[in-house]
Order: sequence, then C-alpha cells, then structure tokens
Amino acid sequence: MVKVHSTVLDLPFSVQPDPDEFIQAAMDWHFSPETGSPFWLERARSLDFDPRRDVRHFDDLTHFPNVSDELRDVRAADLIPRGYGEHPNVVGVFESGGTTGRPKHIVFLRDWFDRSNASTTAHMDAHGVPHDRAWLLLFPSGPHFAGEHFRLLAATLGGGWFTIDMDPRWVKKLIAAGRLDEADAYAEHLIDQAASLLQTQDIGVLATTPPLLEHLARREDLVDLVRQKVRAIVWAGAHMDADTRALLRTEVFPGIALVGLYGSTTILGAASERIGLGDDDPCIFDPFSPYITFSVIDPDTGRRVQCGERGQVVMNHVSKSFLLPNNLERDVATRVRPLEGEVGDSVADVAPVPEFEGETVIEGVY
Repeated sequence: MVKVHSTVLDLPFSVQPDPDEFIQAAMDWHFSPETGSPFWLERARSLDFDPRRDVRHFDDLTHFPNVSDELRDVRAADLIPRGYGEHPNVVGVFESGGTTGRPKHIVFLRDWFDRSNASTTAHMDAHGVPHDRAWLLLFPSGPHFAGEHFRLLAATLGGGWFTIDMDPRWVKKLIAAGRLDEADAYAEHLIDQAASLLQTQDIGVLATTPPLLEHLARREDLVDLVRQKVRAIVWAGAHMDADTRALLRTEVFPGIALVGLYGSTTILGAASERIGLGDDDPCIFDPFSPYITFSVIDPDTGRRVQCGERGQVVMNHVSKSFLLPNNLERDVATRVRPLEGEVGDSVADVAPVPEFEGETVIEGVY
C-alpha cells in the first residue's frame, strides 16, 4: 500500500494532487514502520487515534497534538523518514528564530527544498520579479532557513546575490533587556552594510525584512539608490502592517514591485502574496496547498472563525519529507477564502500576538 500511495507524494510541482488522496498517502508514508521517521513512529504510540485509519481528510489533521515544542530537543536524524534510505539527501538542518524560547530544529531534504523553491519561483515570476539581476539579501544566515532559501531563489532566477552579516537573536536579547538604543544601532549597522553594496554593485532585487526596510527608508540617499537600481523588493521574516505597505508601494518606492512572503521554518517554507492586489487591498497570503496549509481559529474554542473574522493561525506541513500538523503559530490574521482548488484558509493582515507560550513576542529585525 505504501508503494502505491507514495507516488502521490512525488508528483511534479506543476501537478496538483487530490487533497484527500494526498493526506491518506502521507499518513501511510509517515506511519508505516518501513518508511516513517523514528520520531513519528515513536510518537504514534502515545496517540489516541490511528493516523493511517482515522486521518482521511485535511480537517482530520486536527486530531494531532501540537508537537512543535518537541522539536527543540529531538535528534535531527530522528526526523528523517526511513523511506529515504541510509543516505538521504539532506540540504541542511535549520532552526526557528527562537522568538518564543530555545530554537526548534527542522531537517530539509532535497526533494522538498526543490519543490518549495519551484513554488516560490513561479510566484516571483507572476509578480514580475526580474531574472538575471543581482539580489541583495538582508537576511540572517547561519542556522536560519531564510538566508539559504533566498540564495537558492536568486540562483534560480539567474542573478547571483550579495549578503550581509546578521544575528537576529542578539537584537531580540537587546530589546528584551530594554537596550533599545543598542538594538537600533545594530539595525543601522546592518543598513550600513547594505549601503555599501547598493552604492557599488548593480542590485536589481532587494530581499529584506520589514523592520530593515523601514530603517533603509529613513535614509534619502539609499531610497534614491533603490529607486534607481532595484526593480523588485521581496519582504519576509517579520510582519508589515497595511498602512506601511501602502506607503512603501505608493510613496517611498513607487513603480517597484513589492512582494510579501509569510511563513516559518517550522512549515519549511512560505505563503506568497496573492497576485493582483491593489494598493488599498489587504495583503493576502495563499499557502502552497496541500503541502502547506493554514487554519484561522478562535484560540479559546479551537474552532475556525468565519471568513472575514480574525483569529490565531494554525499551520500544517504535510509532505513526503516532513510532517508537522496542527501547529498553533504566534500570529493572528483575518481568515480569507482560499483560491479555487486549494484546501485550508488564506490569511490577511497578519500580526504577532503580544505573548505566546508565556513568552513576550519580540520580532526585532527578523
């Protein structure tokens, strides 16, 4: 049964799987002793349901407990499904940002990394992000997925890339300690690095976080350089409110494509901004269904809110390489109807909750 169903998990990027068949194939894969990961095979012993029997549709993912906290301590090797054999093609082990405690560890395998990149590349093309232009990446590297993701994206689009040094965890420590002047000085240090590259290199695409984009926008000389050189700005890694987005699109960087991504390391990717939104439209994000899906819920009852209402975001990742269902995120958003043929919810006007799991949520520069 596993061999038959696993082909659904390997469909080309351009082919949309049937959601129910896909979910059932994923449950067979991740909970079969021959193909499942040590983590999930062990974790299944404590579940009060049988995933292969009881999880048949997208809505059935709510049966799972939220196990994301366990990723802080689990051995990375135990997250890799046995079905990949003795020598799985591991791109890297990346960490969450550590906003709400010790980082969580996520293993990225090559097949998913390439599939995620294909999805993002298609959306960049649809938004008019140019090919064969150098990218300036104002993102953290080290254990963070974002830096690796944007390097691959820049390479795929053919332009190469320039990077800066960034340690977002240090900024969060400064803010938590009330050392706001030092945090601001560190952000300016990052912009100084970007300034040198904007002044000397032919930068065609800027990829950055909203806080750093706002810091950059304070410097008229850099705004002028971006207007002269950059054809698209891709933002991710932190939240951007609607007023700031409208101001950047219409007054600060008019005529430059401004494209948002919303996601996290724990879903191994990001949802892309919906195509064709106007300056006054809310920024809607459509996830890469059925691999990445969202639900917007009332955190007190666990029930999905009505479309147009706000609630807390639950994220699911279901693919051949990884499984993390029913993960309550530290964000609130407005529930939006998904695009035709997709499961789950789209989201708009995403914002962080003030406190999550007993920790104050601090975004800093990322």
